[in-house]
Amino acid sequence: MHRIAANGHEFFYLSAGSGPKVLLVHGFPDVASTWSSQMDALAAAGYCAIAPFLRGYHPNRVPTGAFYDKATLVQDMACLIETLSPEEPLFFVGQDWGAIIGYALCAARPDLVKKAVLMAVPHPAIVAKHLLTPKHIQRSFHWWFFQQADLPEKALLADDMAFIDFLWRDWCAPGHEDGEHIEAVKACLRQPGVLSAALAYYRAMFIPEHADPQWAALRADMGRTITVPTLALCGAQDLRAELMRAQDAYFGGEYHYHEVAAAGHFLHREQPARVNRLLLDWLKSGD
Repeated sequence: MHRIAANGHEFFYLSAGSGPKVLLVHGFPDVASTWSSQMDALAAAGYCAIAPFLRGYHPNRVPTGAFYDKATLVQDMACLIETLSPEEPLFFVGQDWGAIIGYALCAARPDLVKKAVLMAVPHPAIVAKHLLTPKHIQRSFHWWFFQQADLPEKALLADDMAFIDFLWRDWCAPGHEDGEHIEAVKACLRQPGVLSAALAYYRAMFIPEHADPQWAALRADMGRTITVPTLALCGAQDLRAELMRAQDAYFGGEYHYHEVAAAGHFLHREQPARVNRLLLDWLKSGD
């Protein structure tokens, strides 16, 4: 475990290997160790894999009165990259919230990212077009549930955090078992303040007052066409795949999309060998 100061906060991160740097960013409900298989594969292939814990996730300190809007999260990543790789851009890999941050980072700060791999979440413009589509409202029911005060925290903690088990079971392809890792996720979310911090990401999506006004210019830049060479991945059994098939218009540089068979939302854990091969082939392409 390592730690580093960035954007006024201290971030803990996991690291493996040496060579060109690859930043791997987790989502919800998840933690940095979600990338264990990818980190091993990257290290063996001659890369330095770095997996930070997102703002508010243990063992990071939960800052008092902090913002959790997307622009703030992008600024966190930008500062991390500038500190970890001051001389050159690095590779960026993100899943779920990691991908949400990745789309915005690549749009606003293309100077920081050599290539990107974005998993399991569509481009925000596509998401906006389908906010009123019934099946996608159902698929993203947690967005709306988490807007309530207090009840989501109580529901997530109830019955040994059965809500977390439900999300992983519902979002993964049938038959996937990941009990040890899910217990690590629960242990993180049980730490004081972490659960409310994780839910604050979702609350900031729809409440303008929860956005840090100092990042207004960055927020505007996050809507730019993405020129960073990007590989988008989605599990073939994730409903989000049908949205990701239609997002190439938002990329002005090299762009590829691939679906991973027999996988759902957590494709990097459900089918690690397939994802690792796609990841390594993409990073090496064009060298």
